[in-house]
Amino acid sequence: MWQRIAVAVAVIAAVLLVPGVAAAHVSVTAVDAVPGQTARLTFRVPNESDTASTVKLELVMPTATPIAFVALKAVPGWTATTERAPLPTPVDTPDGRLTEAVTKVTWTAAAGGGIKPGYFEDFELSAGPLPDVGTIVFKALQTYSDGEVSRWIEEPTGGQEPDDPAPVLHLTRAAPGSAPPAAAPAATGSSDTGPLPVVLSAAALAVAVAALVLTVAGARRAARDANRRPE
Repeated sequence: MWQRIAVAVAVIAAVLLVPGVAAAHVSVTAVDAVPGQTARLTFRVPNESDTASTVKLELVMPTATPIAFVALKAVPGWTATTERAPLPTPVDTPDGRLTEAVTKVTWTAAAGGGIKPGYFEDFELSAGPLPDVGTIVFKALQTYSDGEVSRWIEEPTGGQEPDDPAPVLHLTRAAPGSAPPAAAPAATGSSDTGPLPVVLSAAALAVAVAALVLTVAGARRAARDANRRPE
């Protein structure tokens, strides 16, 4: 019986850990992403490799819904550069007609640095005014110290998340007459936050222990019921 219980607990823990691994891709968040306003965007980059460090992040900005103004926040141990290019089609914005915009942002780690296995890093930029759309898709290329490149460029279709999803920013509509949203709190560097898998492992362990307790309790009740049955 105890062998069957141990197997069940192991299966539960494994199932819980799989979604965490699958979700470990480059993502973007912002608490103040409102069309027509400037927002602070945070791109979170987890390291999925067991042996190599992430040494470069290339972020491709949208050109169909361009953003006129982009400012970068310094990340210790990283150098950031931007590329501008003419837009395929000029876009009218509240600040006038936009004929060129930032099309790419690249963060490069200093020699010997980068995001170590089991860690993540946050890269921030201020961008605006945001276009009048529901979502903005950014495409990201994550380069490792061993030369491997993860291409997070696939857009979601039919409500299903692709294997290599691109970061997608969801915008919100400001209520008429409402005040501008408050600035987002400053993000902390990942180097002091500890390995990413710790939270996932703790959650899996907690549920596995709960499952073990329930299984043992059920087995004991079944044994008592069997002993009480008349011959």
